[in-house]
Amino acid sequence: MQRNTYGQSPPLHHPVPQHVSTVPQLRSPPPPPGSAQSQQQGYAPTGQQGNPYQQQGGTSGNVFGAYGQFMNDPTAQVAAQFGQTAFKQGQEYVEQNIGRYVNVAALKHYFNVSNSYVINKLFLVLFPWRHKGWSRKQAVGANGQEGWYLSPRDDINSPDMYIPVMGLVTYVLLSTLIAGLKGAFNPELLGVTATTGLSVVIVEIIALKLGCYLLSISSQSQLFDLIAYSGYKFVGIIVTITVAEILNGGKGTGGWIGWAVFAYTFSANALFLLRSLKYVLLPETNGQPSGPMQTDSRAKRNQRTQFLFFYSYIVQLFFMWVLTRA
Repeated sequence: MQRNTYGQSPPLHHPVPQHVSTVPQLRSPPPPPGSAQSQQQGYAPTGQQGNPYQQQGGTSGNVFGAYGQFMNDPTAQVAAQFGQTAFKQGQEYVEQNIGRYVNVAALKHYFNVSNSYVINKLFLVLFPWRHKGWSRKQAVGANGQEGWYLSPRDDINSPDMYIPVMGLVTYVLLSTLIAGLKGAFNPELLGVTATTGLSVVIVEIIALKLGCYLLSISSQSQLFDLIAYSGYKFVGIIVTITVAEILNGGKGTGGWIGWAVFAYTFSANALFLLRSLKYVLLPETNGQPSGPMQTDSRAKRNQRTQFLFFYSYIVQLFFMWVLTRA
């Protein structure tokens, strides 16, 4: 090999191929976990690569970090406070407008329930003959005198709105579910069933108010009490439909099994109403907060007793039969 003037060997020239084939680029294996290179390139150990967005570009695509920065943004905090204020003002507006027609404070009393109350109340509606005391409890004032009735949470004999409302909703959903299992589901069935249930309750309340007016029965909380008691029938109706469908093999409430369950739930509901509505439809002058409602004569009391019996048995028999066949 010859050397140039400066004592250096000349550069080597390699032949360049005329036809160059495309060679795939090989990726190097990821660096060991925990190394500085792996943290810079966005690699994570096995089992910690759940979020693919955290591995694209190293530090880009961090959704949770962006969310945390968004929540720490002063503008987002101001927007959240504005939303809370708007919701509070909207709630106050609704309460003020509804308060013109409905006593919201009195209505909240009927939704003051607990889990233990709901369970015990359902047991009471289905097995009323096991219950002994039917008198409602009253709060005692500072001077030792009895005052207002206790809420359902504190008195098992107090009527509530939670069970009737949930009973109506469950009745509608159960009826549509059974229709769907039989292949006869129709979206309009929800509206039809709900309208039927509400119509029965409204007609029943109108009949009760008319009877109370003709018999000169008045009470401060009479309307809400009557609405609550009229909705307890849905408990027996739901039990009737469910048991009859299961034992009859999906054939409905017909047959002797369906009629036997219906007779039981109807009798239980009638006895429950007969005992519970006594303080509303048969008031006495015993200092209760329902007002100075007197039983003028024995004839007037007999009329009220007959009305209570007619409502508890005859009216409930008709409406429960309609709802179970709807």
